[in-house]
Amino acid sequence: MILKKFSARDFRNINKCEIEFSPGVNLLHGNNAEGKTNVIEGIYLFSRGKSFRAREDSELVGFGKEGFSLSIEYSDSFGDGRLEYSLFGRERQRKKNGYKIGRVAEMIGSFRSVLFQPDNLSLVKGGPEERRSFLDVAISQCEPSYIKYYSDYKKALTERSCILKFLQKGMPVDRLELDSWSSIMADYASCVYLMRIEYLKKISLEAEKIMKEISSDRESLSFEYHSDIQTESNNRERIREEYKRILSSSLDREISAGVTLFGPHREDIKIYINGKEAKSFASQGQQRSVVLSMKLAEGAVIKEKFGEEPVYLFDDVLSELDEKRKKYLLSGSFGKQYIITSCDADECMGYADCIIDVRGGEYVSSYRK
Repeated sequence: MILKKFSARDFRNINKCEIEFSPGVNLLHGNNAEGKTNVIEGIYLFSRGKSFRAREDSELVGFGKEGFSLSIEYSDSFGDGRLEYSLFGRERQRKKNGYKIGRVAEMIGSFRSVLFQPDNLSLVKGGPEERRSFLDVAISQCEPSYIKYYSDYKKALTERSCILKFLQKGMPVDRLELDSWSSIMADYASCVYLMRIEYLKKISLEAEKIMKEISSDRESLSFEYHSDIQTESNNRERIREEYKRILSSSLDREISAGVTLFGPHREDIKIYINGKEAKSFASQGQQRSVVLSMKLAEGAVIKEKFGEEPVYLFDDVLSELDEKRKKYLLSGSFGKQYIITSCDADECMGYADCIIDVRGGEYVSSYRK
């Protein structure tokens, strides 16, 4: 998959831009706060369905403007494609190849990219929500059906937790309604659980290989999905019944808390380096190796699934890597499209096919001959 062009109007500090990319390594170079990350944010929005920095689309509108518009042109094994995303007032619009699409799930999976940015380092030392989010976003690009399963799970979770809150306050509630939402929630939970487990198996194989290459075979990397259900079965019905059992047995605790305490929204991934939990024992360098391995493995899983590389977006991460890890990342760029942002033009100058100078939301490209 190759990103050919990114266009934006009234997006963040960008009044208007059209950036054409090389199919190889592209370097967006400029000082801080000039607009490098805004390009990465705009591109990745088409993969994730929303910004990775803003909670609301209204935050993306340029100062004093009424809305914004974004578009990308790309090519994959099926040919050329175009995606558009805009917001004006309260009207949000998405298009694929000129045709309107309603739900964000219809857009996700069309343009596949992998984002690596400094905040990803919290995958190792951060809370469970960081690792769950990594799984959810990564799985969605490979299996768009996951979006609906997880969305339906969250809806059932919200309804069930609302009933628990009523019970906590001593308000009259129909217990049959609680049982119904518990059953619905367990059903979707089993789907989410199985898809997470399956994806984790795939990414574990790739990440372990990459970790060994980075560490010259000195360090091993492994993952374990941490859940409260007590089964190793891959049978959806058994997993569903196990979630129902947990929700039933923990009901008194949940009424006391007024929330649902168990389910995929509380589960976690345990990361191990040489058999030790990385969250407690990993050095700064090891944390960087783990995240680099996970991100490159995310791309490898996409390639295995679709038969072509995703677009790799590296936002100001070269400065976070030592020379060894930086060289590993850049030397692996052959046959892949990298879009890299950096304040230091020398960091990947020897690899860059296209250098884009960024100043105050304006972009000037030059190509290596």
